[in-house]
Amino acid sequence: MKDAVSTPIDPREERELPFSARPTGRTDRSWIGWLLLTLALVLVVLMALSPSAYVIEQPGPVYDTLGETEHAGENVPLIDVPGQKTYPTKGTLDLLTVSVVGTPAAPPDLLQVALAWFDPSKSVQPLSAIYPSGTTSEQRDDESRLQMENSQQEAIAAALTELGYDIPRTLSVQSLLDGSPAAGELKQGDRITSINGQEATDLPRLRELVAANGTGHEATIGFVRDGTAGTIRVTPYEHNGAVVVGVGIAVSYDLPFQVDIQLENVGGPSAGMMFALGLYDKLTPGALTGGARVAGTGTIDAQGAVGAIGGIRQKLHGAQRAGARWFLAPRSNCDEVVGHVPDGVNVIAVATLDDALAALKAIADGVDPSGLPPCRAG
Repeated sequence: MKDAVSTPIDPREERELPFSARPTGRTDRSWIGWLLLTLALVLVVLMALSPSAYVIEQPGPVYDTLGETEHAGENVPLIDVPGQKTYPTKGTLDLLTVSVVGTPAAPPDLLQVALAWFDPSKSVQPLSAIYPSGTTSEQRDDESRLQMENSQQEAIAAALTELGYDIPRTLSVQSLLDGSPAAGELKQGDRITSINGQEATDLPRLRELVAANGTGHEATIGFVRDGTAGTIRVTPYEHNGAVVVGVGIAVSYDLPFQVDIQLENVGGPSAGMMFALGLYDKLTPGALTGGARVAGTGTIDAQGAVGAIGGIRQKLHGAQRAGARWFLAPRSNCDEVVGHVPDGVNVIAVATLDDALAALKAIADGVDPSGLPPCRAG
């Protein structure tokens, strides 16, 4: 019997090593991969939470012009006509607002902006579109507040004119932008009478006359100060996309009776038409809406012309959330409306106060929506 012979192991031959002796390269590489993935995720999160150069517009509060609002801690009529006969009504005439998320000091982060892109009720706008360069937040708020005050005056005048009243008006200097052509020439309280010799009959006409010759050409402004007439020559310039002379104009009317409109912390001119409809409804027998919930938006002037507004898509969604079946939209906004109407909302295009009153009569009479003028592109 042969003795067992031990055969040397060739170092080139493969050998199974104990687990503890196996190479650890794969484990090292896995650890590095997880580290890189974690760092990438942290970077993505930091980027998503970084401030953006945008703001977000979204549906804001809804106010019924036939209802009440809070003022000085109490509920008061949004539109009140003390000392005059008013009539009970029903239904709603809702005015709509847009809320802006973000300011230059605290813009929304990139994640909020990205999510807003995919939400049809929201709109992403550059910061500069809402907060123009060279305009302070205080100046923007003052301008917005003045627009609201003027829209209320125009709405009251439009409703009372529709009811047969003759309403004289006055355009006066409310504020002056620092460094503007008119600063130092005009004073607060000056009554503006003409531009280049043509009578400034109302605010839209005043704006038209100022813009007529564009920028870089002198304009002659006629005014009355303390009973004395005078003129100045200034050169209009472009500001926020409009030709201006740097004057904030307040519109006041010689009204036959007092009308109070209470709406706090809301600015801009877009509620004008709904103010006019709410006042008209209160001063006339019956209910304009027939009990329906109606929402709407649009500027208005004393002659009853309804003008375009901003943020109409957000306002459409605000109307839907408030339960409004009907929406009165300025005809001049229809290009933005078509293709963006939320389910359950019927949009009626209007260009004047008379159009809006006719639409409300049809709604109260139960007319089929297809018989009312819709928004059409172009």
